[in-house]
Amino acid sequence: MENFIIIALFVFLGMVFRRLSAFPKDTAQVLNMFALYVSLPAVILLKVPQLEFSRDYLIPALVPWGLLAFSAAVVLLAARIGNWSRSITGVLLLVVPIGNTSFMGVPMVNAFFGAEGIPYLVVYDQFGTIAIFATYGSLILALYGRESSVNIAGIARRALLFPPTMALIAGLALRPWPYPAEMTTILMGISTTLTPLVMAAIGFQVNWRLRPTVLAPLGFGLGVKLLVAPLVALIVLRLAGLEGLAVDVTIFEAGMPPMVTAGALAAAAGMEPDLAVALVGLGIILAFITLPLLYLVI
Repeated sequence: MENFIIIALFVFLGMVFRRLSAFPKDTAQVLNMFALYVSLPAVILLKVPQLEFSRDYLIPALVPWGLLAFSAAVVLLAARIGNWSRSITGVLLLVVPIGNTSFMGVPMVNAFFGAEGIPYLVVYDQFGTIAIFATYGSLILALYGRESSVNIAGIARRALLFPPTMALIAGLALRPWPYPAEMTTILMGISTTLTPLVMAAIGFQVNWRLRPTVLAPLGFGLGVKLLVAPLVALIVLRLAGLEGLAVDVTIFEAGMPPMVTAGALAAAAGMEPDLAVALVGLGIILAFITLPLLYLVI
């Protein structure tokens, strides 16, 4: 409960900061970039050497790909039924399947499952979310954005040079050699900056203004991302007779709101910017309600 209160506190502080002239308009971007390049890699470097690979890790590695196929199919069907524009369809295809499994996932998983759940989160995020974002996400941006061609070399370069991916590779390479105590202390100190930075940035980006034209696809997208997808994961995994912390964290991660970066890139690529921003902003707010409820169901 204490961790959840801390999360809510920093979100509130971010909302307050937005109203203060002392904080420039790009404050949220600066905070997110620091978290992306420093805080999150520190978490990964700290946790990856602790991974004890077993069949349990296949669950958080594979489930995101299954949910990607499900979400993309549902979006395409709804877009056809609703006769939604190409730009709206592109936003939903990009933002709905890709969750905020690291920035919001780390503090939320830590709050509800404790530090023991973080290694499973790392696997879900790196082998699921990040890999999907670098490959499938780049493909959707190319097909539905301003550009119409797919740059395979660019996709590979983006995936390999993504800071969390580089931290994952380094952490795996360093597994045979334990960190010195001083390095572990430094990584722990840096990793603690992730929650306040990201939650304050989220609060700073909250926007309550919505255009009527985006309400239908917005409601559909958030319904799939926050409710339907995690329930599908829950039902499939339980019917398969799978239980345990790895399964619970996987289901919980499936219910994370849309990734901030995915929404920002959708808007930057010339898709429907209001829908992209609303999916991210409102999704984060609603997740403070849906995630505790999902935890109770799990």
